[in-house]
Amino acid sequence: MEEFYSLQGEGFHTGKAAWFARIGGCDVGCHWCDIKESWNADKFPLVSADEIIRNAAACVAKSIVITGGEPLLYNLDYLCDGLHREGISTFLETSGSSTLSGTWDWICLSPKIDAAPLPEILLLANELKVIVEDPEDFSWAEENASQVSSGCILFLQPEWSRREVMIPAIVEYIQHHPQWRISLQSHKYMRIP
Repeated sequence: MEEFYSLQGEGFHTGKAAWFARIGGCDVGCHWCDIKESWNADKFPLVSADEIIRNAAACVAKSIVITGGEPLLYNLDYLCDGLHREGISTFLETSGSSTLSGTWDWICLSPKIDAAPLPEILLLANELKVIVEDPEDFSWAEENASQVSSGCILFLQPEWSRREVMIPAIVEYIQHHPQWRISLQSHKYMRIP
């Protein structure tokens, strides 16, 4: 769908410079998604994996965030192999609802209630980032947290349009459950992509 150079705005790597490749196509379709235009892959011309690799290799930051849509709708083995040959660290943002492909230096799993993550992705996630729209989402977060590895970093992130209401609820929840951290969409506050 698009490629751009920016700072990671969410989760563990917040503030780090990275090349971003947003893959078109999504079969999850969260109603609060802020990139709904990414859902229909047919709206975007195909871009070769080699072009993405060249663009990322030309970037001064030697890391790439592969996001979507849902990137795991595609086989990402060739893309990851080429990126690693160029010395580029690969970071994946996924709902985990499709089969894992590619070799990743970091997996950010953001599970969605309507399309639960696959067990093998839960076990490989470096970071679990659960979007909190309503208080009921805390139980969804705990359900997923009980299935990730002990080294996985746990984040609760307020859904952007409900942040004023949910940030205080998340703060209180984390005070009672300190294994969690808060993730804010800092790129939106900074008005960067």
